[in-house]
Amino acid sequence: MFGPVEQSGAVAVATFGRARARPLVPPPAVEAPPLRAPRRSDHPLARRWDGLCRRIEGWAHRADLTPDLAEDVGSARWFRGLGTLLGLALAAAACWPDFAPLQAAPLMPIDDAAQKEFAAHSLRPFVQGATSGRHFAASPDLVMRLEYAPERPEIQLAATLGENDTVQRMLQRAGVGLGDAGQASALLGSAVALTEIQPGTRFDITLGARTSPADPRPLQAIKVRPRFDLALNIARSGGGLGLSRTAIPVDTQPLRLRGVVGASLYRSARAAGAPPGTVQDYLRTVDEVLPFEEILPTDEFDLVVSYKRAADGEGQAGDLQYAAILRDGRPRLQLLRWGNEGAFESLDALTGAQGAGSDGALLTPVAGHVTSGFGLRRHPILGFVRMHAGIDFAAPWGSPVYAATDGRVSFAGWHGGHGNYVRLDHGGGIGTGYGHMSRIAVGPGMAVRRGQVIGYVGSTGLSTGPHLHYELYRGGQVVDPASVRFLARRQAADPGQIAAFKARLSQMVALKPTAALR
Repeated sequence: MFGPVEQSGAVAVATFGRARARPLVPPPAVEAPPLRAPRRSDHPLARRWDGLCRRIEGWAHRADLTPDLAEDVGSARWFRGLGTLLGLALAAAACWPDFAPLQAAPLMPIDDAAQKEFAAHSLRPFVQGATSGRHFAASPDLVMRLEYAPERPEIQLAATLGENDTVQRMLQRAGVGLGDAGQASALLGSAVALTEIQPGTRFDITLGARTSPADPRPLQAIKVRPRFDLALNIARSGGGLGLSRTAIPVDTQPLRLRGVVGASLYRSARAAGAPPGTVQDYLRTVDEVLPFEEILPTDEFDLVVSYKRAADGEGQAGDLQYAAILRDGRPRLQLLRWGNEGAFESLDALTGAQGAGSDGALLTPVAGHVTSGFGLRRHPILGFVRMHAGIDFAAPWGSPVYAATDGRVSFAGWHGGHGNYVRLDHGGGIGTGYGHMSRIAVGPGMAVRRGQVIGYVGSTGLSTGPHLHYELYRGGQVVDPASVRFLARRQAADPGQIAAFKARLSQMVALKPTAALR
């Protein structure tokens, strides 16, 4: 039999055709809550009240007025609970408070003087033009109208040339009349090309008194410094404007800054006194040869920048001349601005000793293992067999990609399925290509050295994950990079050039470090 079978003192539970007896445990007795005063009292009224309360409680328990409305929906028990809910809601709505405005005291009569005093403390004076609560605008019958207000005989102001702005428009915005602005712009253009004036250049302008309120103020003088070594002064004399030039003597000398790298190379160089532009040039120069990951916090940075100091005390930082990283007091990297192109060279690169290998093989472009070789293969994305014109190296995202040997960048940018792609021309018909990079660190036309960072590993283009696609070209045709054992090296410089480079390098190292650039 299925289902429970009643027995004395036990319940038989059917479990798939088999009855299993389980002892019947009576429910625990529920103790009545302790009575509270006044139901605890022995007074006859208290006993009657207690009896009435017990009868009400018993009826409420039997009537089941508050069932769970989520059960037995539509039954009589459910409608009884719904009636209880509606009754409680109506009782609560009947007790809703009534909000009525407060009755204010009636306005007491005031005279005209008091009304004016009250108005002075209200918002009305601001409508009348006052700046505080006790000052009204002037009464028309007590004020004599003037034809024009008196003006200062001279106004001195400063204006700054903005980006993509012209000198004439800037002067007109500052208050200079159209005729004076055009004449002043022509005078400045006769001394220096207006396009050479850098945005942010300050113009000190002096305007004179005007003859009529409708006319613009006449231009009296303009002082500007379009170049670090030149100051121009425009002044009015004899009814016209004249230009005077003042050459400023400038002393140019290299200044050296040195310090510990610490937690941030940028912040350490800035704390040593290097301007932001100089620090950015230094970081860009170092990163082209030595990855930042290989620079330790205990290393030292060393840089030399050309610095101009004018006779009036003004200073201006010039181009970066020398960039180095020192470790334990010895040079880890030394780069010197050299040649007509202004590129940075190292002594090893100049003498041809950098990257010279005994086997003559090309440098591995990334620190990783080969996942796909040269030849036919099924493309992992396109799904059909086609030529794989290179070698794939698996490497973590952001790993530096190095130039296989010396060369010049012939292409750097997006290249279809290759994604971010760089191609180097090494001379003699030899070229290499680097694809799927996350970021490119070189530009077209840039000369690179063997082992220089040209980008970072990524997964751009037709790629299933971070890796480097490496190609090699001979005579414009792709060949297997593993089969080429040719290293294209540029010829070493002549002994005279090497001697001059060493002498210049010794001058930079001999400079005494300065505290800051001011």
